[in-house]
Amino acid sequence: MTLSIDELTAAERAADLDPERLRRLIGLVEHDTAADPFPVTGWDAVVWTVGNATQTSLFLQTVFGMRLTAYSGPETGNRDHRAYVLQAGAVRFVVRGGVDPASALHDHHRTHGDGVSDVALEVPDVDRCIAHARAQGATILDEPHDVSDEHGTVRLAAIATYGRTRHTLVDRSRYTGPYLPGFTARLGTPRTPVFEALDHVVGNVELGRMDSWVDFYGRVMGFRNMAEFVGDDIATNYSALMSKVVASGDHRVKFPLNEPAPGRKRSQIDEFLDFHAGPGVQHLALACDDICHAVDVLAERGVEFLATPDSYYSDPELRARIGEVRVPIEELQSRGILVDRDEDGYLLQIFTAPLGDRPTVFFELIERHGSLGFGKGNFKALFEAIEREQERRGNS
Repeated sequence: MTLSIDELTAAERAADLDPERLRRLIGLVEHDTAADPFPVTGWDAVVWTVGNATQTSLFLQTVFGMRLTAYSGPETGNRDHRAYVLQAGAVRFVVRGGVDPASALHDHHRTHGDGVSDVALEVPDVDRCIAHARAQGATILDEPHDVSDEHGTVRLAAIATYGRTRHTLVDRSRYTGPYLPGFTARLGTPRTPVFEALDHVVGNVELGRMDSWVDFYGRVMGFRNMAEFVGDDIATNYSALMSKVVASGDHRVKFPLNEPAPGRKRSQIDEFLDFHAGPGVQHLALACDDICHAVDVLAERGVEFLATPDSYYSDPELRARIGEVRVPIEELQSRGILVDRDEDGYLLQIFTAPLGDRPTVFFELIERHGSLGFGKGNFKALFEAIEREQERRGNS
């Protein structure tokens, strides 16, 4: 079956993402959700818990081009915390920070630092999803319930996943408000975003727990094991990890899951688990139409990217493997952009340094040209760059 405009999410339609463009941006494939036990329409929101939501919101607007669209805080009757809803293309971030000294958000931030606490998913039937999740042994954090205001009603529930990360399930088909009841529209300055869609969200879990979470996503949510990376393919001389990717049937929602593997030194996953105080979201991959332009804009605004050695671009094996790409290698080299090719096409990608004070969550920019992969051929180069940063921080 062919994806139609009607099958796009409301956020995708609002961002003018037609089906063909969405296929190219995030590797969308055809899938009939009728038989899914836990049908997922797409991403709803990535919810952040931070130490200062006001400043983080401003950072994401001024640097990454996101636009403020809704707000909740003391001025709207929310005495516990401030929450800013930001959008870029089809991507929605909700940035929350405690106001009341007794807010539970302070406790979360004290333990984990700035990071993602909730990856909310849009679903067509919250009750059906929760019934299936419960039957499969998932922990239900919030039972299905309605929240309403003058704009209509949203049906919500939530399940637990790795660490303290949660998936809130959202059915907003009967709602026309700016985000959720309790939020008011707050239209910020129109901006040109540097990304258009959310490609995948990567989670880091403890040693020995990756397969159990892969099983969780398959058993509870009906996700498929899309890719697997182990052994020498992604190991360096000093550290290693194991990674598997689970995805919804149409690949709109993808979750790579990493766990550390034995190495001569502490791996990047070990460092994350230490500074995040447990499992959590490691990075978000943001899909863009023109990665070179995005990198130029972000670098000019002060964003730091992981450096790639010049030897990466002169490696004859790489040059033979990737073939022709839309950007000359010299242009990629000048920006540190990585390139990888698989049987379906190629992709371009680059990774920022950690976004906050702790060496935990960061962003990936990705530009796909047919490839459905995750840059397997770049893993070593990426990990070596991360190890150099670890050495600088004294955490190797």
